[in-house]
Amino acid sequence: MSKIRVLPEQLANRIAAGEVVERPASVVKELIENSLDAGASRIEVEIEGGGTRLIRVIDNGEGMDEDDVLLCLERHGTSKIIHDSDLEAISSLGFRGEAIPSIASVSKMSITSRQQTASLGTTAVLHYGKLHKIHETGCGRGTVIEIKNLFGNTPARRKFLRTRRTELSHIDEVVKNYALAAPAVGFSLRVDNRETVHLDSSHDLARRLATILNYDGSFITINHPQPGSQLPRITGLLVPPDKHLRGSTRIKTLVNGRSVKDRILTHGVAEGLRGFLMKGHNPAGLLHIHLDATDVDVNVHPTKQEVRFRRSQDIHQLIVAAIQGGIKDYQQGLKHSFIGETVHLTTPLHAPPVETSIPQTPVKKDPYQTVPLAPVTSEPSPASSLTDRYSSPSQKKCVSPSPEPGTILSETELRGHGLTIIGQYDNLYIFCQSSEGLVIIDQHAAHERLLFEKLRKQFLKGTITRQTLLFPETVDLSGADVRKVVQYGDEIDKMGFSIREFGGNSYVISAVPALGSHITPSELFLDILGQFGSSLSEQHKGSLLDDILASMACKAAVKAGDPLSEREMEALLKNMLRADLFSHCPHGRPVLKQFSAGEIKKWFHRS
Repeated sequence: MSKIRVLPEQLANRIAAGEVVERPASVVKELIENSLDAGASRIEVEIEGGGTRLIRVIDNGEGMDEDDVLLCLERHGTSKIIHDSDLEAISSLGFRGEAIPSIASVSKMSITSRQQTASLGTTAVLHYGKLHKIHETGCGRGTVIEIKNLFGNTPARRKFLRTRRTELSHIDEVVKNYALAAPAVGFSLRVDNRETVHLDSSHDLARRLATILNYDGSFITINHPQPGSQLPRITGLLVPPDKHLRGSTRIKTLVNGRSVKDRILTHGVAEGLRGFLMKGHNPAGLLHIHLDATDVDVNVHPTKQEVRFRRSQDIHQLIVAAIQGGIKDYQQGLKHSFIGETVHLTTPLHAPPVETSIPQTPVKKDPYQTVPLAPVTSEPSPASSLTDRYSSPSQKKCVSPSPEPGTILSETELRGHGLTIIGQYDNLYIFCQSSEGLVIIDQHAAHERLLFEKLRKQFLKGTITRQTLLFPETVDLSGADVRKVVQYGDEIDKMGFSIREFGGNSYVISAVPALGSHITPSELFLDILGQFGSSLSEQHKGSLLDDILASMACKAAVKAGDPLSEREMEALLKNMLRADLFSHCPHGRPVLKQFSAGEIKKWFHRS
């Protein structure tokens, strides 16, 4: 007698339900996707008992006749896939035809549906996968699906559900994610007869996202490449990195209107925000990837929450470029906000789109430079500035008002930075008055960002300025450090160090980066060398090198406790105005903070 046998359909559906229906939120997700595929403009979700007692989804979509109601109960019954080739370019949210029969097999389900042009509708009632009755009924246009006693016939599955609060949080997330994916659709969520979510279709996406995140500020707009370019495109709204939201809010990611969880997307966002987001803070907002359906496979996970890209690395680079472009635009808005004048840019905000299906990451251009400031004289000497200001580690570091040769200054820059310096507090913070109120600048963080951008630009060009040591210094290295010198010699050289073997584990340092010439050469070299890992993959090489350059900039920047003259403070502010990126230090700490006149009046009850 054969040991292999075909499972009964009801048992097969229960097995499929184990993959598709993980928890009540899985049911809500599948039903909302069907409603959106049906063209609904309003979707209402009602929950009782954490989703196990009742899930009701009501939509005003195109509805179904009696034949379609019966067919949707059949396993793999779908109107969205006809030919094999349709699987190569799936544009609908649902497509397998597994959801309804799988959910029905582990619950008591009723479906009531009426087509838009029909006078009557159809109701079908099922008990754990078995059709109990079907009949004609009077009802509104669209579809209502009720799920009662979920997992009632599989108590083991119900036992593994989390607390009611946890299950409701998953349902809330599903509803909000699809409300962001379909901003033209009205959504509501009622939990135990209390409305917890109401999102009107008349509100734009930014207002809807602000409501969902409980955030009342402005967003960084992501739109790359510019409208009119070929797919793929990246659009979105990000919470500025200095606005840390409470809770575990994370970036919400969509692909062609589908809510997904994908490491490539979240890593691309984090990489784009590197140097602006503090350690331990998560990016928040919405990112939407629009690409041809043939470039993404949505059929790789039972719950369709994960996708696979045909060219994942290109998508990752595109996201990084989109985020960096949005940050750059955001910086210009900050300048106008803090300075109160229009800033004339010397470089375009966006590189022109390339003629490929996947735009490449644009090369960043940097129109400014920061250099050590010489003592204030009628004719300062560039040569003497390095010697005089960096001859001792105890001497302070400053910035020069002189721009990089070839930089075209705008009329705004020629007139000044638009801020009135009040003074320096605690030898760390620069207090300024703007047209909008009070601006406080962290001198170390501001200078650190400027130096980092200069170093990074020079490193990419291989032109970091070196300072030749009058008396070369010998340093003894450990065996591990010697291996690092051999493995990463090219990177060390590009960073401005000139070293050579002296015998055994000894090396001679004959030149260091000019910005670090005031630091003991061996101290600077060993600190940089210590940041290289024993094994450095190409994937993380860029971020590690940025961390090293940030460390160099941190050591070279003015420190807390360094008194600055008014001219030196003026020079720092003007360099900030010329910079494309200035609002955060390379480690993500904010550079400045503005308090409006209204806020200050409110403190003293003068409003």
